[in-house]
Amino acid sequence: MSTQPLCLTCGTQYAAPRADCPICEDERQYVPPGGQQWTDLATLRADGDLKPRVEEQGPGLIGVGSDPRFAIGQRALLVRAASGNFLWDCSAYLDDELIGRITELGGITGIAISHPHYYTTMVEWAHAFDVPVYLHENDQQWIGRPDPSIQLWTGTTLDVSPDLQLINLGVHFAGGTVMHWPEGEEGRGALLTGDIVQVIPDRTHVGFMYSYPNLIPERPSVVRHAAELLEPYAFGAIYGAWWDAIVHTDAHNVVQRSAKRYLTYVS
Repeated sequence: MSTQPLCLTCGTQYAAPRADCPICEDERQYVPPGGQQWTDLATLRADGDLKPRVEEQGPGLIGVGSDPRFAIGQRALLVRAASGNFLWDCSAYLDDELIGRITELGGITGIAISHPHYYTTMVEWAHAFDVPVYLHENDQQWIGRPDPSIQLWTGTTLDVSPDLQLINLGVHFAGGTVMHWPEGEEGRGALLTGDIVQVIPDRTHVGFMYSYPNLIPERPSVVRHAAELLEPYAFGAIYGAWWDAIVHTDAHNVVQRSAKRYLTYVS
């Protein structure tokens, strides 16, 4: 298992030791009061404190993460599409047990990640399953460990398989991306959003932020454009970045009325 440095706060893996974590020094994240701290996958695995967590999150969607949570704490989603399993977003922790459990589920054909906060150990995942990682080119500067497995894409949409499409909304980060699965949610359509479109405790609305920990709102023009981009898509549910962060019903309307509410308050 790799000994390349992992930021303890955000889980980003870097190609070589360094003093700072650019992800955390950016105003959308933070360096904790105690200062920058590092670990690596080999240390985490040897400590034995983290265990894989693999649980169903919805029809054809398997959550993938760790227990307890590590770094930012997001969970990934294994999308069991007709074209093959696909990993949406990335969990920082990876060990042989987790690789084995995903292999038993049929492995994965590729990985796509919503934004740099979840890049984490993406290269380790790509090597473990011999698959590409799709990232929007607008966020290329945040890649901490360059690798041939990383496939940069441009523009507004990308079909990563016959039944999965990436959409660059530009919320939170310039490359902020969501995934549309038309056959998800038993044919009603599913939108996988990380925290580009944030599922909030009030499931009748979603949130849009430039920085979540530092409470910086997203620019109105960006939110307006994102709502316009999503308007033509059909989806009955939204799956966010956290365990059980799901809007189960009326999801398309939830996005549109949330954008209108947001613009009313910040414009």
